[in-house]
Amino acid sequence: MTGAAAPSAARPAGPAHPSGPGRVRRLLPPVAAWLAANLASWLVAALSAANDGSRVAYWSTAARRRWDAEHYLSIARAGYELFPCRERHPDFPDVLCGNTAWFPGYPMAVRAVSAAGLPYETAAAVVTEASLLGMFLLLWRLLGDRPGRAACLTLAVGAVFPGGIYFHALFPLAAGTLALLVCVAGVGRGSWPVAAAGGFAAAACHLVGAAAVGMLLLSAFFAWRDDSRPVRCAKAAGSAALAACGVLWAKWLMWQGTGRWDAYEALQASSYGQGGLRLPFEEIRHAYDFPFTEFYRPDGPLPWLVEHGLAAHRGQLWLNAVFVLLVLAAAAGRLVRQRRLDTAEWAALVLALAVFWTPFFAGAEMSWYRNHAQMFVGLLLVARLPRGVQALLLAACAAQYALLGAMFYAGVLV
Repeated sequence: MTGAAAPSAARPAGPAHPSGPGRVRRLLPPVAAWLAANLASWLVAALSAANDGSRVAYWSTAARRRWDAEHYLSIARAGYELFPCRERHPDFPDVLCGNTAWFPGYPMAVRAVSAAGLPYETAAAVVTEASLLGMFLLLWRLLGDRPGRAACLTLAVGAVFPGGIYFHALFPLAAGTLALLVCVAGVGRGSWPVAAAGGFAAAACHLVGAAAVGMLLLSAFFAWRDDSRPVRCAKAAGSAALAACGVLWAKWLMWQGTGRWDAYEALQASSYGQGGLRLPFEEIRHAYDFPFTEFYRPDGPLPWLVEHGLAAHRGQLWLNAVFVLLVLAAAAGRLVRQRRLDTAEWAALVLALAVFWTPFFAGAEMSWYRNHAQMFVGLLLVARLPRGVQALLLAACAAQYALLGAMFYAGVLV
């Protein structure tokens, strides 16, 4: 017979993607998760107080700015600078000052959005929230774009993800995490240009995002399976090299602004005593014992949530370790039951482990709790856990989100 339709079995396998109202309905879960994340953050802000005891105006950009946010905004406005501190501050120690310890991916996105006429602070908030919405949309797509209890529970965990309070701040965490998810999606789809682009953006946003370079190198062992071994190795090496250009781009911009190729390392060593590799377990101990309360001496009574959240970074470290163990358990369960992981799951596993350990190898006793937020990519594997385990994780994350958020909105965290 001529003109007969091809049998449905011959069509490529995969989830249907209807257009029109059906497609809109399928997008409701990730959009609802983004709204829930903002609602949770707003509620925590309402139950917290600033240093002067005043209420936090969550929808203001001031509530989302912390120390490092000023550096990102300065890069967006005027680029990089590096100078002896005593040139502008005579009573300052004899160290270097500037903004070359922060990567340019997020500030350049802020500069681009500000070209529409928005103030830089508003543009930064727009980039942050748009990136967070993109994170939920892309995670939903990676989970199959189909409503279900496991997928919806995973989105719920994402809404109160450990350290996720920084997904609303004027920081590059949401943009960098979205880039990591793009990298995972590219590897999963077998598209090395998409994987390389995601890796480039992640590395340009934050040093922790450079973990994508290592994952792409390792992808020769678990991705590009339709190609011959030489082609697999070429795609892995090529995408990793292009992703590494994100760091080179950052270094080039710093050189243009300061005339020094070592501007990043110089500022890190001079002002922050960082540089070289650290002993990770020793750094974990320092992170756990860091005395945040020494920087926070408010007058008068504290709100209940702030009072009980002043040492929330310790619980955060335990929860982050549990999350990594759950990601490993989910991967092990898949390997035992099905003797394989999906390509995207391999990529998410490698990235989640790398994001957890990188701050402790680099030395980040005052910032690991926000760097770890990029373990969000590990939710792709958490979705494979039993629903009861996911529900327990959701409860733990929600409680810890409130406590760490209180530290953030009270001005304890930087």
